Amino acid sequence: MGPFGKTIIPLTMLKREKFIIILTALLALLPLSQSRFYIFLGTDILIMGLFAMSLNLLLGYTGLVSFGHAAYFGIGAYTCALLMKKAGIIFPLAFIGAMVAGVLGALIIGFFCVRLTKIYFAMLTLAFSQIVWAIVFKWNSLTGGDTGLIGIDFPAYLDSSVRFYYFTLVVVAVSLGLLQRIVNSPFGRILTTIRENPERTEFIGVNVKLYQLIAFMISGLFAAISGALFGIFNHSLFPDLLYWPQSAEVLIMSLLGGIYSFFGPLVGATIILYMRMLVTSYTQYWPFIMGTILAFLLFFFPGGIVGFLREKKVFKWLK
Repeated sequence: MGPFGKTIIPLTMLKREKFIIILTALLALLPLSQSRFYIFLGTDILIMGLFAMSLNLLLGYTGLVSFGHAAYFGIGAYTCALLMKKAGIIFPLAFIGAMVAGVLGALIIGFFCVRLTKIYFAMLTLAFSQIVWAIVFKWNSLTGGDTGLIGIDFPAYLDSSVRFYYFTLVVVAVSLGLLQRIVNSPFGRILTTIRENPERTEFIGVNVKLYQLIAFMISGLFAAISGALFGIFNHSLFPDLLYWPQSAEVLIMSLLGGIYSFFGPLVGATIILYMRMLVTSYTQYWPFIMGTILAFLLFFFPGGIVGFLREKKVFKWLK
């Protein structure tokens, strides 16, 4: 830390908090457009943006590449939906239950995964994710199997797309505030130290595997929150939600936006979801066009969109 470190860090943190507040206020105006399309798209971006940012706590801050992050997203979604639909539990308690399930799932899976490193860690996260997917796919009596869960309604007090949008906006804004507090705390500084050199970090007395496991659990918590929101928002759930392409998509969102930027994954999610909506309205060959555009962006912006803007000294405080 340089001689001005104690001044720069709080200032950056304060700017981020102000940005979250301003962004939340601007997004609160979206329903005034009275456009169902933009309300739907805005809700989808908020949910997937939080999902991508939960992954980035592992990827960008801890240096752990997870190929199975969809597991916690799906655990949160199915737990909330099953508690409401089959157990008759009210939404607030079901939502909390989804958060608990996400943390427990991440604890169990992370306990084994953090014992490995690099590609072995990544492949083990993928293996566990596929196990969770197989359980959901085969347990027809509980999850509905391949037919999924249909008819997951909004709670009575969130019975419109506008109300649910505002609820999602508040949940995501609070989550982003908590995440930015975490990454700027001493705990977050240790995570970035582990990312840069885990061997040296362990040498100075830090329990690296414990910190990685805690990061795993926090990441699983926010992924489960986004999953619970996703299930209610879409009124239905299917096992594909936990399949490996879902993990790959959120990984691409993070890389596209910039894994070394706090808001990078949110930017990446916004770009991908908006482009998908735009391209699918013009052609049925949207996967080819989307793939070409993403390949171009990732090739020419290897540090992500936000990383490129920071390099050009545009919004350089977005770290």
